[in-house]
Amino acid sequence: MADPIPLGEREDITSPAPAKARPRLGRVVALVAVVVLAPVFAAVATVLLVVSHYSEGLPSVEQLKSGYDPPQLTRILARDGAVLADVFTERRTLVPFSEVPDNAKLSFLAAEDASFYEHQGLNYFGMLRALAANLRAGATRQGGSTITQQVVKNVLLDPERTMKRKIRETILARRLEQSLTKDEILNLYLNHIYLGHGRYGIEEASRYYFGKKARALELPESALLAGLVAAPERFSPRKNPERALERRRYVLGQMLAKGFITRELYDDVKDVPLKLAPASDAESEVSPEAVDAAKRMLDAVAGPSAQHGGYEITTTISPTLETAARRAVRENLDAYAARHGIRPPFTQTARKEWGKPFVGAPAVHRVYVGTVEGTDDRLGTIDVRLGDVVGRVFLAQESRYNPGGLPPSRFAERGAVLRASIVAPWEPGEKPALRLELGPESALVALDVRTREVLALVGSYEATPGGLDRAMQAKRQPGSAFKPFVYSYALHARQVTPATMLTVPASPHDPRDTTTKKESVRDAIAKSDNAAAIALLRGAGAAAVAEWAHAVGIESHLGADESLALGSYEVTPLEIAGAFATFASGGEVAAPVLIKSITKAGGHVIELPPKPPARRAMDADEAYLVTSLLKSVVGYGTARRAQSLGRPVAGKTGTTNASKDAWFVGYSTDIVAAVWVGYDDALPLGSSESGAVTALPAWITFMKAAHEGRPVTEFSRPSTVVTARVDPSTGLLARDEDGAVEEEFLEGTAPTEMTPPPDAGIAHAPAPQAVSANRRDAGVALDEPPPF
Repeated sequence: MADPIPLGEREDITSPAPAKARPRLGRVVALVAVVVLAPVFAAVATVLLVVSHYSEGLPSVEQLKSGYDPPQLTRILARDGAVLADVFTERRTLVPFSEVPDNAKLSFLAAEDASFYEHQGLNYFGMLRALAANLRAGATRQGGSTITQQVVKNVLLDPERTMKRKIRETILARRLEQSLTKDEILNLYLNHIYLGHGRYGIEEASRYYFGKKARALELPESALLAGLVAAPERFSPRKNPERALERRRYVLGQMLAKGFITRELYDDVKDVPLKLAPASDAESEVSPEAVDAAKRMLDAVAGPSAQHGGYEITTTISPTLETAARRAVRENLDAYAARHGIRPPFTQTARKEWGKPFVGAPAVHRVYVGTVEGTDDRLGTIDVRLGDVVGRVFLAQESRYNPGGLPPSRFAERGAVLRASIVAPWEPGEKPALRLELGPESALVALDVRTREVLALVGSYEATPGGLDRAMQAKRQPGSAFKPFVYSYALHARQVTPATMLTVPASPHDPRDTTTKKESVRDAIAKSDNAAAIALLRGAGAAAVAEWAHAVGIESHLGADESLALGSYEVTPLEIAGAFATFASGGEVAAPVLIKSITKAGGHVIELPPKPPARRAMDADEAYLVTSLLKSVVGYGTARRAQSLGRPVAGKTGTTNASKDAWFVGYSTDIVAAVWVGYDDALPLGSSESGAVTALPAWITFMKAAHEGRPVTEFSRPSTVVTARVDPSTGLLARDEDGAVEEEFLEGTAPTEMTPPPDAGIAHAPAPQAVSANRRDAGVALDEPPPF
């Protein structure tokens, strides 16, 4: 055996390899690198390509930092803050993060993503667990999503369950974490998440389930809401309280396990009883007319953005008075139906006042007389022929005419005559939906005398959202309710005084009787004498009276002819109530106000259209004297029933030709209200119906409710109104106290002449205050122009 190479002569193993060996080793290393690293590079490249591919067209997360503006609801409120209606495409109200209590934030974190403030948007372990579950199921079943991913999915992406969406979600989650703070992301989540029953976000869910704002949530309530996220309908406390409480206990347990709450607090709240607020999904029936007006105003001031929501509209409506007004209208119309026998069962006996069944092609929204062709108790329908068309009445929607809930077969027999209208356009071959039109409709509007704020607004019996509001939108002839404008102008122009004697036909309805009689201006308006009103109009000039009516608040067109005195030109209940408020307020004209304010989410106040400034149309003493005359209408005239209120009130009845319209417009020192009753198609109400019979009862019922608890106050008489004792037969100063009455006058217009003694032996010439009327044309004519 050869000797070992001496240690000193042995080749140093650290010395470079021979030149021949180095290339071979390099090739080995390169080969290993290629074999080992190529898949890594390929995987990285694949990931980059996938990210690049799925990044195309992704929404920007930057918009969520300052431009998050999801659909919200618009809330319409009464004057006291009560909700009249919520208008929305998604029922959501954004709430600042600072107003969400910590117990709510921790509840949602415990339920959905306890490590939210620790990760960077992705829970890789959760994603792997979900992937394994999906692979076992052969479909996408679990998401393993963090709160960040849920925000991305719900706010930026569609909710489809696909691998493509999951990749895009992962990309956006990382971007979102880089652009927003954790608090901002959690705030987006709390405002956007769906929590059942059409409620989005923690604020609306809190209002719906617990009747409170999110900032007032307590721990058990917050835990219950957080438990809804997984399955809002399944865990709904309204549908399944037991399951909801079980889920709440789970969330509280998670909070305990994560150290979010103490054991002591957990023990205190885990078995707290469930307390829910009353459910209120349906739009309020309190005042759909005011709600529709609020929507129109919002559209006018906000334009297209109104549809996006996020506004709060405060109206002037008083829920208490609105409810009283609706009740008064309904009770009054029900009383009319009872007087006229408009109740089921309806038979083949035709009602003469309705006329014969319609023949021809009917139009939408027109009222026709038709005949019943068949009934179906199973479907709850009545088929009615209106000319060439057979339509269908759904009796469940006609509770006004079927308060007893009779089935269709007992409500109306085949061949029975009914009035109905077609609700909407229909397709050929279909049966159009019909609405029964058996009884008249009504409107009531009430204003605060001082502010002109609309306190109550009723435009129909039914209170149907989107329906015709007859208080604001329908114009009808006011009849004698217009006469105060004629009388007030004559007083304002110093043409007459309350004591002025008018010579009018003794029998206005008997053309054969040519005798005349004398009555004072006060008596004429109290008794609603048509001849006297025309006499005053002729003396004053129809054009002047029309101009005067516009000056004190009437906005509709008024013609300058004699029919003006009898209220032949149409007005709305709202405008005539506003004009009467001029008298009640002492002569100040001001536009009625229904919308007090509109604010955008965040507190931005929307500017409303400017309203005309208040102005004085007549002196306070003139307005008081008109009120004094209208008090006589109640005191001993056509509205004597109103004395039942037990307080000073003034007003005027109105009945149009053939009793097609019935009115009463009147006021106290606090409230002015107008009531109208009539058929939409101007069918006569009946010969026994009038303003005093058909409209006044609703006014009285409402005013009793409106003044409950209010002190009795008298109309304040200005110092420029003087009194004098007059003889009611002459209008002159009374010679003695027997039969004398105290009359009120504008300063400088009181009579100065004494009534002549009865044995004077000569005929007394007309006093300067007298106006004479003879029968001519419409029944009266002035002998000569009045002296004032």
